[in-house]
Amino acid sequence: MKRSKTMELGVGLFMLAGILGLLVLGLRVSGLTFTVPDDTFRLEANFANIGGLKPRARVTMSGVTVGRVTAVELDTEWYDARVVLELDAELEGRLPRDTTAAILTSGLLGEQYVGLTVGGDPETLSAGDTIRDTQSALVLEELIQQFVSNMVND
Repeated sequence: MKRSKTMELGVGLFMLAGILGLLVLGLRVSGLTFTVPDDTFRLEANFANIGGLKPRARVTMSGVTVGRVTAVELDTEWYDARVVLELDAELEGRLPRDTTAAILTSGLLGEQYVGLTVGGDPETLSAGDTIRDTQSALVLEELIQQFVSNMVND
């Protein structure tokens, strides 16, 4: 009798450890963390179409994550999507003013994220500035619609 209770306790602890391991792995893969970034600064970028970009999406440079999207709003003056970016503080004052922001997709149907490409302007962006040169998301449905309409018209 004592042995079966010990066995049940061991199996229960093993299952609990497995569930916790899966939870931690899921958080690591999704990019969610419990830590708050130390120092960041804020930039904005306006896009004609953001596709499926969501808050907490990655912001990358050369494939390296350098920040997160914190908000996606409608700019009621121009009726564009305003995307608010929180970037690592070490980049403040180092990004040229002609930096380009593009909404990219990882894989064919993967998550969308913002990719930054630096320019060569000697003037730099500072906290609160807006990235002017942007490239909207490629929306798969729009591409298919264009392809089908071209096939019908030919």
